[in-house]
Amino acid sequence: MPVKTPKSTTKLSLIRIKPKRGKPRHPAAMATDQSLAPREGLLAHAWRDRDLSWLDFNWRVLHEALDERTPLLERLKFLAIFTSNLDEFYMKRVGLLRGVVQVASEDDPTTGGGARDRLAQIRKTVLEQLAEQASCFHALVPKLTQHGIILASWEQLTAAQRIEAADFFDRNVSPALTPLGLDPAHPFPFVSNLSTNWGFILRNPDTDEYVPVRVKIPTMLPSWIPLKADATPGERRFLRLEDLIRHSTDKLFPGMEFIDATLFRVLRNAEIELDEEEESLREAVTEALQQRRFEPVVRMDLAPDANPALRQGLMERFELSDEDVYELPGLLDYTGLFQIAGLDVSTLRDPHWAPLPPPRLPTEEIDIFAVIQAGDLLLHHPYESFDMSVEDFISDAAIDPQTVAIKMTVYRVGDDTPFVRSLIRAAEAGKQVACVIELKARFDEARNLLWAQELQKAGAHVTYGVMGLKTHTKVALVVRKEGHDLRCYAHIGTGNYHVKTARLYTDVGLLTRDPAITADVVNLFHYLTGCSLTPHFKKLLVAPLNMRQRFLASIEREIEYHRAGRPARIIAKMNQVEDLEMARALSAASQAGVPVDLIVRGFCCLVPGIAGWTENVRVRSIIGRFLEHSRIFHFANGQDDPLAGEFFIGSADWMHRNLSGRVEAATPVEDRTARERLWEILDICLQDQRQAWLMQADGTYLQSQPMEDATGSAIAGTHAWLMDVTRRRAPSV
Repeated sequence: MPVKTPKSTTKLSLIRIKPKRGKPRHPAAMATDQSLAPREGLLAHAWRDRDLSWLDFNWRVLHEALDERTPLLERLKFLAIFTSNLDEFYMKRVGLLRGVVQVASEDDPTTGGGARDRLAQIRKTVLEQLAEQASCFHALVPKLTQHGIILASWEQLTAAQRIEAADFFDRNVSPALTPLGLDPAHPFPFVSNLSTNWGFILRNPDTDEYVPVRVKIPTMLPSWIPLKADATPGERRFLRLEDLIRHSTDKLFPGMEFIDATLFRVLRNAEIELDEEEESLREAVTEALQQRRFEPVVRMDLAPDANPALRQGLMERFELSDEDVYELPGLLDYTGLFQIAGLDVSTLRDPHWAPLPPPRLPTEEIDIFAVIQAGDLLLHHPYESFDMSVEDFISDAAIDPQTVAIKMTVYRVGDDTPFVRSLIRAAEAGKQVACVIELKARFDEARNLLWAQELQKAGAHVTYGVMGLKTHTKVALVVRKEGHDLRCYAHIGTGNYHVKTARLYTDVGLLTRDPAITADVVNLFHYLTGCSLTPHFKKLLVAPLNMRQRFLASIEREIEYHRAGRPARIIAKMNQVEDLEMARALSAASQAGVPVDLIVRGFCCLVPGIAGWTENVRVRSIIGRFLEHSRIFHFANGQDDPLAGEFFIGSADWMHRNLSGRVEAATPVEDRTARERLWEILDICLQDQRQAWLMQADGTYLQSQPMEDATGSAIAGTHAWLMDVTRRRAPSV
């Protein structure tokens, strides 16, 4: 009797299945409480609020402008960086805190108390910092004048210069302006994020009516207008664009009487919550970008002596309280100073630095795959050339006839990126190209959408990572046919595949064809592009799958080694430390007597030097001409020789979002020469007495001062010393 095969009742749908809310796809295993310092005790005794700690970091950035050892134009640059950092902080963090307060006030007013108190502390701190910034700028203006760089006010211009400025206004400014009435006869204009605007009050002489008008300062024009009339040899004179507009009201509003003017600037919330259950993530991101333009205003800056009626009207329109309004004693937007800081005056800037070829890649004619075959290659940017290493790794693979496939993750790559062009070239040549693009990289969403579309047009496989997790890891894989077999080559880095920031950010990366590591990278891409619930990784630390557990286990192991009388030490270099579980583990290590050195450029919530909690923890921050971005982790692992210990590099900080809410990867570094380089970097940072700031037991930072007998890297500082080391190590071609 024939057996009947039952019809399958399973239906295959090509529509993405929506995950249940509140249930992460890969819950990270938590460490047992017995191996960690008590949570409440640590929070009470050795914990610093992350937002206030971040403001401490931005003050250290501002101090580079205050420090007279910093070259004059570089001091202007740091004034601009301070503002840029602070703007992003308000758009991301303050917008979030305001939302907490507003929601709490509707349901349970007591739940918003913490956020409300933090907002008050933030405002108090920021007002002090803004006053310091303005004082610094006013002090720098006469110093610039001594060097022939004059940032002039309208009143300081000669008659010829005013004529030149007026002519520039007619030709280049007036056509770009759109005055918009603020009276009931006109709809209230949209005021865009980060825009600086003039609010004019005019009087109609025929009707005696007062008319408010808004004029946006065009962002496509230079912030400072160069003037050449009556200039002496070697002199450079500039006029602020907003000053030029302010003194051209007779041309903007002919027949009207000028009464008053108020300069104002707005910042809008940028913390958009994406609906992860949207059928198309691309559509969701596109919609969120459109929504961001119209997000609530979280801060309004006003120039001194603002018109009271205009101020009140703007506050009501934007639904702001007095706590959301900042009257600034200096410029409203210092980011325009990037233009002046970029002037080609070598004596007023840091010594020029061009990244040098890595010692094993002296020229672009070298076969990069042959170099990797000879042994792992550790790269250190911006000291060593990113173009002649990482960029060539991908561009050479794109035209290499032996290359079968190229896979990359994309978080931030910039506008004119050679990486996407290489991937397109490879796809058009018939190679398999897979690119995991993170569409939710804040402030880079639109750019990443564009590159995703361009790659898809060329036939590349574009995916957007794992549902519910940001893909923040920095990895690339090249698969080549060598003889009868496939061989894999990988790059695992700490920074983005971005050619411009690679010249400004310090990052490390590993080029390897270690079969165990490359097999892990293959599995990582399978996880990112396919449907893998429990991928196995032999060597890689991958968040949120095993990274947290592996780091916690390494810390616990150091404790056990110390108890057994063997060498134990932890050194971790990152951007920030905020994850409470990792902090509890570090506190437990400190309580056990393990020395812990944290090199944290940004905010660090764990406070060192607290008796009974963190007395064996030291925290330092390196601030200077480059932005410290590399993540390096070292564990002594019971070995007397530091090079025999464990080294990891990767994309993750010790923050909860990195360890539990993003896809991150860290790789062990096992090549001895590469370990020597990593230990050298860590040691130089720990010896630095020029650029280092040391966190105190009260959570504040004290700038390190070179001792009388200081030599070498201690007195030169991390960046200058590493540039010198790279010069001495660079190949002579």
